[in-house]
Amino acid sequence: MIEITGWLLDLYEHPERGLALWWIAEDGRRLCLYQRFPADFYAAGNAERLAALHNWLEALPRPPTLSYQERRDLFLPDPLTVLAIQVARPAELPVLFRQAEQSFPDLTYYDADLQVQLRHAAAFQTFPLVRCRLEVDDQGEILGLQALDTPWELDPEPPPLRILEISLDSDPHHHLPTQVEARYQSQVYRFPLRKGSDPAYWVKTLLQRHDPDILLTDFGDTWLLDYLLESVHNSSEKLPLSRDPARLPNRIRERTYFSYGQIIYRGQQVHLFGRLHIDRHNAMMWKDYGLEGVLETARLTALPIQTAARVSPGTGISSMEITTALRSKVLVPWHKQQAEEPKTALELIHADSGGLIYQPTVGLHRDVAELDFASMYPSIMVRCNISPEKKPVSLDDPLPAEPGLVPRTLAPLLEKRLALKHHLLELPAWDPRRHTFQVRASAEKWLLVVCFGYLGYRNARFGRIESHEAVTSGGREALLRAKEAAEALGFEILHLYVDGLWIKQAGYNRPPQFDALLEEIHQRTGLHIALEGIYRWVAFLPSRLDERVPVGNRYFGVFQDGTIKLRGLEARRRDTPAWVARVQTGLVEHLAQAPDADRLKDYLPSALALLRRAVNDLKAHRVPLEELLVSQRLSRELSKYRDPSPAARAALQLQVVGKTVSPGQRVRFLLMRGQPGVHAWDLPEEPDPRRLDLAAYTRWLLRAAETVLQPLGIDSGLLKGWLQGGMERRML
Repeated sequence: MIEITGWLLDLYEHPERGLALWWIAEDGRRLCLYQRFPADFYAAGNAERLAALHNWLEALPRPPTLSYQERRDLFLPDPLTVLAIQVARPAELPVLFRQAEQSFPDLTYYDADLQVQLRHAAAFQTFPLVRCRLEVDDQGEILGLQALDTPWELDPEPPPLRILEISLDSDPHHHLPTQVEARYQSQVYRFPLRKGSDPAYWVKTLLQRHDPDILLTDFGDTWLLDYLLESVHNSSEKLPLSRDPARLPNRIRERTYFSYGQIIYRGQQVHLFGRLHIDRHNAMMWKDYGLEGVLETARLTALPIQTAARVSPGTGISSMEITTALRSKVLVPWHKQQAEEPKTALELIHADSGGLIYQPTVGLHRDVAELDFASMYPSIMVRCNISPEKKPVSLDDPLPAEPGLVPRTLAPLLEKRLALKHHLLELPAWDPRRHTFQVRASAEKWLLVVCFGYLGYRNARFGRIESHEAVTSGGREALLRAKEAAEALGFEILHLYVDGLWIKQAGYNRPPQFDALLEEIHQRTGLHIALEGIYRWVAFLPSRLDERVPVGNRYFGVFQDGTIKLRGLEARRRDTPAWVARVQTGLVEHLAQAPDADRLKDYLPSALALLRRAVNDLKAHRVPLEELLVSQRLSRELSKYRDPSPAARAALQLQVVGKTVSPGQRVRFLLMRGQPGVHAWDLPEEPDPRRLDLAAYTRWLLRAAETVLQPLGIDSGLLKGWLQGGMERRML
């Protein structure tokens, strides 16, 4: 027997030996070991039908192990008698389950479609990149496994990952790249993509030379890896994308689905075995937290790293709840069957009120403090024991002795994020760990952000709308208590928004002055609240349709340290051209140089000059076309548009040249004069810059400029007159 210590890189089903597990050993070796790992699923229902299923399974050529057990369904008051069906190898479970479900569709099934990685995490406390001590026999069979760390470590010992990055010199959906660049540590390799070249040979050489653990690509899912595999000149040779020679890359088809009122598109995925592949352009939250955040998400959720990179945080939270359920011997339903409890119209009005929003006081304000509850909704879920199987307690009740499944899942995540943020405050600015801790905290934040919404999601395994409503009720109560505490200490409330409040009081412009209020709110609510910052000035904006109507989440301002905050502005919208967003942000940054709100008008002439330069650059065609692109999501099939939107018209142009756009995909286009009014960016022919609709882009820019300058008394009429000349004095 051999003892090995190392980090778990990958885990998947093996048809004969149970599980294949890839390890990064402490001595640098990359090892594939195997583990016997039986897997179970359960059936419940009428006793006669269960007996019939039992007899049917026993009669199979390779019958599974069968037994009757008592298990807990979270949505039922009493334990449930179920038929436990165990297969010797996890790879056998999906086929057997499909056969059972098709033959006995009237039964209820549990634990039937769970990822094997979550089952292993529940059984052995494992997760991606967990450090373990292994006992292995001479056949590569794992006889013993002990996890040496937990997902909740703040600064775990990092494994020595080998990372090969492959990037392209252009977006292949716009026009074909001409060069590939590969990076491994400090080494850079470049090779051409042209007729007669053999890019697969170069990639194969790099894989053999460096044997990377992670392959980071641009457009690897949707173009590059397929292109490389198709370009292998000698069909007898293989491109060893996976380390496991017996496994070909696993392609997961593209799909479109409806979620939270939006059509979402997910591109094709290409997963490897023994080696990990992450496409930076197809990874869900890559722009928010990069590779370190992906690894943190995988550690916390126990999802495979390749999966964690591509799925939503909601899937991550669901996976955490499933792992908690497995460890607690709670059944995980195959299909959620619980409907919302019947309510009268009056009960609905009282129960389903959402978060509390206090309409802001429109205008420009100075020395405003912003206070935010730290992860308010998840904190309420833990504090008030909100879980489908529990009756919630109030903010005044003592902490529950027996937390429900959802609070048990969230509590360690909340504690880790608070500890990580506290640790960040203590780290000096030069410490290289700051970036790693920041992106980890961002990954944790996203998991906490979605956990509330997922609680009310109709397909969530452990979701329940009444629990969702209990959270918003607790949030409204906490925010009202915070408001009352602030008013009792003499503060004026300018705005309340779900989990934050904006307040001011004459002479209060230093952080220590708010300590007493923060402590008072904590005492009244039992929740953590922090001072987000003190604004030099902040502007709350009205509705575009009626300037008398305030908008809850449309404001911008600058903190005392110079940090700028924008909410609800054009620069925050994904369909705003980069040029418009850049100029609007530049206007705010320019005004942010004012030392206080009284000096803002001194910066107005130079802000207007900045705006005029931007308009002149547009008219002189000095703005790159890439910065004028509009990106909009296609909301339905093209055939279902009665009056095609600009995005639909652009998609129709692409369809003519053989490029398919699916609902949920974003279409990039330029605004043009004449019909059809757009030019799809990914068309083979280049757009004619002379046909750009400069008037439309100018209107878009002026609308964005008006948003920023409106608090200083500048409206769209003044801006248009100024551009036409002769109105500068009136404006200034």
